[in-house]
Amino acid sequence: MVIAMDNRFKQCIEEGKLVKIGIQPDLIEKELIESANDLKSAEKSLLEKNPKWATVQAYYSMFHAGKALVLSKGYREKSHACLSIALKALFVEANLLERKHLEHFRDCMALRMDADYGAIYSKETASQLIGWGNEFLIEAKKILKL
Repeated sequence: MVIAMDNRFKQCIEEGKLVKIGIQPDLIEKELIESANDLKSAEKSLLEKNPKWATVQAYYSMFHAGKALVLSKGYREKSHACLSIALKALFVEANLLERKHLEHFRDCMALRMDADYGAIYSKETASQLIGWGNEFLIEAKKILKL
């Protein structure tokens, strides 16, 4: 299958922020395990009244699930932004992943940055991100047929 690459996807490759590698099922599985672990940690942090950390962990759950997807297409990311670009090019544009999941990933990335760098977070937002993380992990497993 030929991927109709947009300029941003090509730029990520040219800059070495997306690297073509062989498909490694053990690495894909490791990323899914990390995703599930981060999701559980986010839920625990929220219960412990730590919404900042829950926000960060929810994002990393989505990040690892996204990495698993991109790895399944033979690419390794070296940039959070390029992971988002690769998800769009390899999955959304191929009609393998609904656009809402990409939008949630991007929103979650921005909210994680707000929490980390701006001390902007809330219990309600963290709870929403955990829900998105759970949905994203379920979708990633469906796509990967796991």
